[in-house]
Amino acid sequence: MIFVDEATITVKAGDGAKGCESFYRDLYMRYRRPDGGDGGRGSDIIFMAARGVQTLLDFKIKQKCTASRGGNASSSNKKGKDGAPCILKVPVGTIIRDAETGFLIKDLSADTQSVIVARGGAGGRGNNKGRTVTPPQLGEQRRIKLELKLIADVGLVGFPNAGKSTLISNISRVKSKIANYPFTTRQPILGIVYVDDFSFVVADLPGIIEGAHQGRGLGDRFLRHAERTKVLVHLIDMAGSEGRDPLDDYKKINYELKAYAEELFYKHKIVVANKMDLDGAQENLKRFKKKHRIKIIPISAIEKEGLTELVEKIKDLLCKEHSLEK
Repeated sequence: MIFVDEATITVKAGDGAKGCESFYRDLYMRYRRPDGGDGGRGSDIIFMAARGVQTLLDFKIKQKCTASRGGNASSSNKKGKDGAPCILKVPVGTIIRDAETGFLIKDLSADTQSVIVARGGAGGRGNNKGRTVTPPQLGEQRRIKLELKLIADVGLVGFPNAGKSTLISNISRVKSKIANYPFTTRQPILGIVYVDDFSFVVADLPGIIEGAHQGRGLGDRFLRHAERTKVLVHLIDMAGSEGRDPLDDYKKINYELKAYAEELFYKHKIVVANKMDLDGAQENLKRFKKKHRIKIIPISAIEKEGLTELVEKIKDLLCKEHSLEK
């Protein structure tokens, strides 16, 4: 499945149908009686969040949606049928905006949550009850921008090849593509972690690089998926296996998060020293602890060492968050 988290679509609600102008007369009536019914209302266009939908790909392929018009009226005061709502399903976490103004229409952050983005035109009025016949109205048309922000409890952030894909593969039921080159993860990947009777969703976000908050390497698009998370796990290649200094990596990650959105910088975070099985990791960890007086959890994702402590720490933070929300 191709992951698409942005799309722009033109929507056109259904037009109203014509009202009927007719007159009834039988052998016993001296004057004709107006009996034209009203035209049916056009279909509304509704966006609805659905858990079964994971991507906005359909809206990249089909960029225009036109809803059905109302049904025509007839004599004998028969009203035309209203158009059935046109429901467009999007992933939970989709933000609906007016593409022209940027106005936020709705943040569909819960399953089955919905919003009407274009209303169908009213049907024309018929001449029953002696009324004047009026023409039908056109359905609304507008351009809609869709932005998906994944809903996950935990976001994994770190430079390319820090080991996020290996970590999420070993603590959850998802198998992310793993290879020794940057940007192996080209789209966010979700995994579910089970701890006793507790579970949480982890998002493996594509690697951060310098300038990510300005869109370099599509970084701004990936960083927005971290906005809904409750906890961020900063994964650092403590062995410096890619030729980078782990201390610089930590500094740059925090800078990119704060430059994109300050709320990301102040989220609950867990700092993790990965690749502790490699040469140089212990020395770098000592340097790190000397410079930064923070709690850091040493692990080896590939050797599955230290993962239990990490998962328990995540669980504890999330449980505290849940209790505060209540």
